[in-house]
Amino acid sequence: MTGVESSDKLRRIHSDIRGEAYQRALAMERAGVEVLKLNTGNPASFGFGMPDSVRRALLANADRAVAYCDPQGMPEARQALVDYHRRQGLQDIDIGDIFIGNGVSELAPMVCSSVLSAGDELLMPAPSYSLWSNAAYLAGGKPVFYVCDEAAGWYPDLDDIARKITPRTKAVLLINPNNPTGQVYAPALVERVAALCRRHGLLLISDEIYDRLIMDGVPFQSAGAVAPDIPVVTLNGLSKSHIICGFRCGWAVVSGPRAQTAQLRDCLLKLASLRLCGNALTQLVIPAAMADEASTRAMLVPGGRFWEQREAACRAMDQLGCIRYLKPQAAFYVFPRIMDPDKIKDDRHFAVDLLEAKHILLVPGSGFDWPAPDHFRLVLLPEPKRLYRAILDVGDFLEGYRQ
Repeated sequence: MTGVESSDKLRRIHSDIRGEAYQRALAMERAGVEVLKLNTGNPASFGFGMPDSVRRALLANADRAVAYCDPQGMPEARQALVDYHRRQGLQDIDIGDIFIGNGVSELAPMVCSSVLSAGDELLMPAPSYSLWSNAAYLAGGKPVFYVCDEAAGWYPDLDDIARKITPRTKAVLLINPNNPTGQVYAPALVERVAALCRRHGLLLISDEIYDRLIMDGVPFQSAGAVAPDIPVVTLNGLSKSHIICGFRCGWAVVSGPRAQTAQLRDCLLKLASLRLCGNALTQLVIPAAMADEASTRAMLVPGGRFWEQREAACRAMDQLGCIRYLKPQAAFYVFPRIMDPDKIKDDRHFAVDLLEAKHILLVPGSGFDWPAPDHFRLVLLPEPKRLYRAILDVGDFLEGYRQ
């Protein structure tokens, strides 16, 4: 025996958020070097704490989480989610349409495994959060990337989506608000994507985990609300809006004509049952969290920390001639473009070089399935002054850098 061979399903799996540069950063920290980790959206690492509403719900109800719960989730938690998504405009949903999981990171592979057979295609944005391409690969499917146009506000190119639909296409994915760009799609754009799915008989998957982290009054429209007549899976969670990433609390909502979604719901229930249930402790806080909009909203207005961090980042980037960016409208990410296209041939190598020189960890654009080595994602979570200085350091490095 020469050794255990790896599965070919993992050949294309990548996680640059915790990839080579991240491993190097950990080694540097073990050696006593302080590293500013701008690679992952993990608010608690930057001093954010959970809301009091969540803490009270967890401590008061912890004993109720000792036993396995329903594979789809605790009924009262699912009812709170039904109420929330009805307020978002989803019609004719009940607790049987809610599947609570250990974060969207668990649910995305469940959705892909439920709808993709070997060789089936999932249309998804470029740039795209790599969870989704990895989930497609693990399901035996094929991610097909449609273009999001930076010059058009990072909006999906609908003509490109239409051109890439084939007989093997099973679904179209939207990530709205978007990671990594921080942009929010106009309601009219969401309606046009839904119309495309309607015309071609495709499932619409909408990752909306940042829908409660939108700034400046930018309008948002949930995909399931504009498309009650087609199958839609909406994914969401508490990790970011309520600062509890480690709780691993996410959910999926199946909406649309029940006759058309019956098999999908059966498949999701089968997969949910295989893992027995989602983390019951985290489900205890869902009703309290969904009733507490104020703690989230306070971070998104002038004086609030998310808002102030974004403004500090923009002030710093405005001073740099080496990058251009589109101001984020939601979440806590920005996806700048490096102005000199000849500077970088390998953006993963660039990320490691920056780490070594400035002790700043970021994610190259290729980590989000972006095809050119000319973008990177910054996480806007440090305190404003620290973030401002760090971005100037990135600019200083880029000014003198060339591969």
